[in-house]
Amino acid sequence: MTADFRHFYQKTWAERTAIVAEQAQLTPAERALFKKYYLPEHHQIIENYLTDYPLPMGLAVNFVVDGQAKVVPMVTEEPSVIAAASNGAKIVKRAGGFKTTLNQREMIGQIVLEQLTAPAETAAVIEAHQAELLRVADAAHPSLKKRGGGARRIRTRVLGQGYLSVDLFVDVQAAMGANMLNTMLEAVAKSIGVLTKTDPLMSILSNFATASLVKAECAIPVALLQAGRYSGKLVAAKIAAASTVAQIDPYRATTHNKGIMNGIDAVAIATGNDWRALESGAHAYAAKDGHYRGMSSWTSDGQTLRGTLSIPLPVGIVGGSIKINELAQLNQRLLQVDQAGDLARIIAAVGLAQNLAALRALVTTGIQQGHMHLQLKSLALAAGATPAELPAVLQQLELAPQQDLATTQRLITALRQTKEETND
Repeated sequence: MTADFRHFYQKTWAERTAIVAEQAQLTPAERALFKKYYLPEHHQIIENYLTDYPLPMGLAVNFVVDGQAKVVPMVTEEPSVIAAASNGAKIVKRAGGFKTTLNQREMIGQIVLEQLTAPAETAAVIEAHQAELLRVADAAHPSLKKRGGGARRIRTRVLGQGYLSVDLFVDVQAAMGANMLNTMLEAVAKSIGVLTKTDPLMSILSNFATASLVKAECAIPVALLQAGRYSGKLVAAKIAAASTVAQIDPYRATTHNKGIMNGIDAVAIATGNDWRALESGAHAYAAKDGHYRGMSSWTSDGQTLRGTLSIPLPVGIVGGSIKINELAQLNQRLLQVDQAGDLARIIAAVGLAQNLAALRALVTTGIQQGHMHLQLKSLALAAGATPAELPAVLQQLELAPQQDLATTQRLITALRQTKEETND
């Protein structure tokens, strides 16, 4: 039977779940999951709301950022991310912590003009009226200017093939600023249309937030990097070499950067920020010179390992869904931040800590040793192991020739039979 999804958005929650249950032939237990994670207030966040999809939230520790100790909430389903961030931060903490730099924090929006026969001349006209256009932008969102933010400048870029981009730079204060920026852009676009006698193609923010760059750095005495039989000096040299590979090979750079974003995304989600926007901007910045590279850089002189990460981080602490997300607000309290720039500094430090831990593992014991232990733990829980059974199951699973769900279930069954026989 095919359910009727017409006007689904107008249905009540009970009607929606009933339709979905009919369409997918859900069991009562499956249908109960909708209710289990249901939050009425989330009807206002997305369309056609059914339920929440829970992800684990944990706390990364050991962070010292610009002289301040921090605990960092992270939301992720991937084992070892929080452990790695905490481990990397612990090493850097012993070396004095992370230092960060935030020179400016502005969002960039684009008004794109098309079919121009003389784009450079059109650009000159727009630039000559910059002050007037900035006033139009501020008038479209006056409360922002009252809070100390507002439109800052306009830049024009001839894109070729008759296209011109008019870039508006706006200080969005504590918000990520997408909605307010788009409102300002649309107002300015109308004025530009009158000024240039053109019909702008589109007006939209850019997630390539090059005016919201954050830099995180650390300097680690090589002795702190020793790992088992690997001397700290050797580990530092290998980390620097791995960093070089990420600068010259996009295949390695992609995975290198994914590890950095493991940490950045987890904090972004925990604080209610748009992690997809951060991802797109970060990867665009990694290819800013036409060659996709690792976002971080590590060098060693034999005495000290130095790491640097520069990345666009247009995050916010107000606006969007943050104001109705109680956990996002709680996590801001845990982070002890009251400015968006401070949150960006912490997130950049997390990305660099994540990268340090990953590289150190890669060039010494290998990434799988710690990672697989946590993966096997997840596998055992999925197979039905109780917390009390985990140690014994994991011990046997690590020695098993095959580490899959069927094998794990057999080990659990055998363990329980042995326990029953012992009790008898």
